[in-house]
Amino acid sequence: MTSTSSTGSADNPHEAMWRDVLLHGHRGRWAFLPAEPRCIVCAQPFQGLGGTLLRTFTGYRPSRMSPNVCNMCEDVMPAGGAEVDTAILFADIRGSTTIAERLGATEYAALLDRFYRASSRVMVTEEQGWIDKFVGDELMALFIPAMGADYRTRSVNSGIGLLRAVGYTPGQEPWLPLAVGVHAGPAFVGKVGAAGSNAVTALGDTVNAAARIQAQAAAGELLLSEDLYASVEHAYPGLERRTLTLRGREGTTDVHVLRPAEFPPP
Repeated sequence: MTSTSSTGSADNPHEAMWRDVLLHGHRGRWAFLPAEPRCIVCAQPFQGLGGTLLRTFTGYRPSRMSPNVCNMCEDVMPAGGAEVDTAILFADIRGSTTIAERLGATEYAALLDRFYRASSRVMVTEEQGWIDKFVGDELMALFIPAMGADYRTRSVNSGIGLLRAVGYTPGQEPWLPLAVGVHAGPAFVGKVGAAGSNAVTALGDTVNAAARIQAQAAAGELLLSEDLYASVEHAYPGLERRTLTLRGREGTTDVHVLRPAEFPPP
């Protein structure tokens, strides 16, 4: 991993703050209040009496960008970021142009809405990933150390959950041809771009590689990079290895293929 200053720089004065939040989270002063769900970074509640009190007196609420993160942890964090180990998930609808032509605009919009709702249920309720963005027929999500020691495993579980959510289970016919790729490694996570932007995103080679790995997954496949697979091999031993040539990258990249038949029982 590229070394970076623990105190920040003139271009990134809040680097140390970002690194601490991304690696360890920061337990909010009201995290002791009961009720689930909670912000995955500060552990303060969104619902119940605790969530009601916080909304009423502090304006605390789920972020507009990702409902698993509160507005204080995402919207209010300053510009900048830090480089930390990050698991990146991309999911994409295969043949979306053909599907759109066949269905027409209104039915295709309804199909995308169903995909967004199913994906959000997996990412928000079940695995609690950090949704980076929905762009048309594609989803990007982040998993950072502050989520817990299982953040890499959670990224794989989210990929499985997404495929299950669109019908990739034994004995069922999927209602959407979805492909997923997950990769992990050093990424810059933070706020970049126009002044006043509240969007947290991840940048760097790890993100680019994750997107290109996903691009070579067939519908119904979850491709895991070699580095990520090493973190979950105990749970999925002996998965097929596939060697890819990724666009814009020298050499080859090994991945492992996880298919519905190899998913654990729900």
